Amino acid sequence: MLTYFCALMNRSWLPYFALALTSVVWGTTWVASKIGINTGVHPLFFSALRQMLGGLCYLIFFVATGKAVWPTTRQWGYLLLMAFLLFVSSNGLTTWGIKYIPSGLGAIIGAIFPLFVAIIDWVRGSKDKPNVLASVGLVLGFAGVAIIFYEHLADFANADFTFGILLSLTAAFTWALGTVVTTSKTVALNRYYSLGWQMFLAGFILAGISVGAGVAMPLQEVPAQTWYALSYMVTFGSIITFGAFIYSLQHLPTTLASVYAYINPMVAVVLGHFILGEPWSLFLAMGAVVTVLGVYLVNAGFRKGKPLKQ
Repeated sequence: MLTYFCALMNRSWLPYFALALTSVVWGTTWVASKIGINTGVHPLFFSALRQMLGGLCYLIFFVATGKAVWPTTRQWGYLLLMAFLLFVSSNGLTTWGIKYIPSGLGAIIGAIFPLFVAIIDWVRGSKDKPNVLASVGLVLGFAGVAIIFYEHLADFANADFTFGILLSLTAAFTWALGTVVTTSKTVALNRYYSLGWQMFLAGFILAGISVGAGVAMPLQEVPAQTWYALSYMVTFGSIITFGAFIYSLQHLPTTLASVYAYINPMVAVVLGHFILGEPWSLFLAMGAVVTVLGVYLVNAGFRKGKPLKQ
């Protein structure tokens, strides 16, 4: 009876716990990334270490359990494409972007990727056209970003700030593009195993870019604070939370599983204020709420057709 009860509890609560973990922890990784790169380590090199270590942990697990298989040529193509879109471009540029802008602002910009997904689908002639709800969501989403940017109009005179915004917007777009590819193409690989390869390949590519750009450094020169941030990012941000995210997608309705996207930026804004001393204002709060509401409406509007999921 006890065994049955435990199994029932696991089936009932574990997906919700996984969702809660994803919602909160991914919000904290924005602050952890900022802490990790505030030591002088270049963001691209920081991302390289994070992705390579995280991916390596996944791959070692599958090798140790005898479940690793060598990808086919077609699968290699898919893995390389997703590694570039989701981890090299999106994660790498996101981490680089928050070097110049508040981590909370970066998180809010990152949360608008469903708006880009909707636009990409519309441009490529997808049969899933935006309905009234999704159209209102698109307007609200970008209006929320405009509200936030209004407060930062003077900051755009700073080239570094503008560069950080452009990097963050590009990162959100590449994540959206990767989302579209994910929903339109599938390969016969375990999701966690595929994730491990994507991370590892992205880490390898980012390391090559860092070396070529002259921003890499010997591992023994990486500051302790950066290693602490990396340990948190790899353990919780890459291994545990990505696994929890995939698990929640597999066991919960997409509508519920996507709740994390609305909570992450709020967690990042609050922690960024209290831990890093980042500014918090009425414009930021209003803009964040309007943006998240717009993202919610876009997701809700498209959910009658193809779900938008990360």
